[in-house]
Amino acid sequence: MQSEDAMDDYRRVADAVADDIAAGRLRPGDRLPPQRAFARRRGIAASTAARVYRELGRRGLVVGEVGRGTFVLAADRRPGPALAEPAGARVDLELNYPVVPEQAELLAAGLDRLTRPDALGAALAPVGAAGTPAAREAAAALLAADGWAPAPDQVLFAGSGWQAIAAAVAALVPAGGRLAVEALTYPVVKGVAARLGVTPVPVPVDEHGMVPDALAAAHRAAPLGGVYVQPTLHNPYGTTMPEARRAELADVLGRLGLYAIEDRVWAFLRADGPPPLAAFAPDHTVLVDSLSKRLAPGLSVGFAVVPRRPAARVAAALRSGAWGPAGFALEAAAGWITDGTVQAIVEAKRADAAARQRIAARRLAGAAVRSDPGSYFCWWELPAPWRAETFVAAAARRGIAVTPAAAFVVGGAAAPRAVRFGLASPPEDVLARALDVLAEIASGTPDDVSVD
Repeated sequence: MQSEDAMDDYRRVADAVADDIAAGRLRPGDRLPPQRAFARRRGIAASTAARVYRELGRRGLVVGEVGRGTFVLAADRRPGPALAEPAGARVDLELNYPVVPEQAELLAAGLDRLTRPDALGAALAPVGAAGTPAAREAAAALLAADGWAPAPDQVLFAGSGWQAIAAAVAALVPAGGRLAVEALTYPVVKGVAARLGVTPVPVPVDEHGMVPDALAAAHRAAPLGGVYVQPTLHNPYGTTMPEARRAELADVLGRLGLYAIEDRVWAFLRADGPPPLAAFAPDHTVLVDSLSKRLAPGLSVGFAVVPRRPAARVAAALRSGAWGPAGFALEAAAGWITDGTVQAIVEAKRADAAARQRIAARRLAGAAVRSDPGSYFCWWELPAPWRAETFVAAAARRGIAVTPAAAFVVGGAAAPRAVRFGLASPPEDVLARALDVLAEIASGTPDDVSVD
């Protein structure tokens, strides 16, 4: 029979290892020494070391892999269902980084080839905005859409989609210049413009997207340096510009001699989506995209497909802004694209987004919610007497974060009485309960909720 002292002995050792993991002295992915080596270092019996490893596994801190060893696991960071006052945790419907259960295993398998010293050495070498021939071929294949495929030598790389956008704006619009954007636009673009000394100019949109005649009128009022547009799964509306409107917009770009920066970061969710704007205006469109939504927020590579004429300027902006790619991330990404990992994860995320949209449709039935059945976000036009700011504050008191319309407004225009909420971040059961709470709040009035 095992003595109480022996049990305390292995538990004390397990507690010490757990403390090392919690403090970051042992990091996710670190391999623990073989059990006999661990026993020698700790001055304990081999049988005690085996109990320590079993205890750490029981606590969910490590995992044993046959033939490879025992590895530290990442901490579980799934948000809890904190939906009542006082809130014990936050349900984040602002940030929108989709993660599906199978992606970590798929990505891990694709990294095996980079553990060889020769492959790792090549991946850690410096790389420029043009990347490598293999990376350009892989990126061109990834970005190809129905009726359109970029030439590999048109592809440039950035550290992220944000950096690709910043480089395109810096290359096309001089400091003090004007950048046309949709009347409600991606907030990051507003920040990029401010830091580059560029003025964003709101252009009206309708149910089909940016209005071409309104763009031409804005250019006549004062010359524009470029246009930023999200034709597919526009953020925050979730709308997709039809082909006829893309052709009209392309015609205006050609007549005015303007370049568009086409952001396709969410377009991967629309397998049946129309061809990109770049297919209609190939000489006047810089297409930007990234891997952060397709794969994971911690792994980001940005892409820019650039027409011949501005290519040197965009490449120079990537270099001077220090916005180029990291070699390891680029090599890993090229491998994941080529071996089918990216496509497998994309298909899983399409199914996940559709499932979450069905949850939103059920929980907010009857509400004025605008979205796409394959999108990871929704636009909610709030009922009177709610204003976006008071609704956001009321939701925050219940532990839920949503984004007010003002975050997307350009210039001094009045913000709509609306909020955007993302569907990707919480587990599905937490998302469903959060939406129930939001529906409950919307059914009342601001006077029903005490807001500090």
